[in-house]
Amino acid sequence: MAKPAPAPAEPAPAADFEHSLDELEQLVARMEGGDLSLDESLASFERGIGLYRHCQQALEQAELRVRLLLDPEAPDSAEPFEPEL
Repeated sequence: MAKPAPAPAEPAPAADFEHSLDELEQLVARMEGGDLSLDESLASFERGIGLYRHCQQALEQAELRVRLLLDPEAPDSAEPFEPEL
C-alpha cells in the first residue's frame, strides 16, 4: 500500500512575511505606473489590502512573541525598545 504524500511544509513566518511584503511592493509599483485598467487596479488594490493585513498581523504576532520573551509573567508591562542613536 502506498504512503500518503506528506503535507507541504508551511513557509517560515519570517519568509512568508518577506514574500508578502515583496509582493505588496511590486503591486504598488505596478499601480503607480498607471498602466493598469480600472478592473486591474481594483483587483490589485484588493490584493494589496489583503497583503497589508497579513503583514500587519505578522508584525503583531512578532511583537507579542518579543513581549512574552522579555517577561512571560507580565507581557503587558514590557517597555518599547528605544535604539540608541
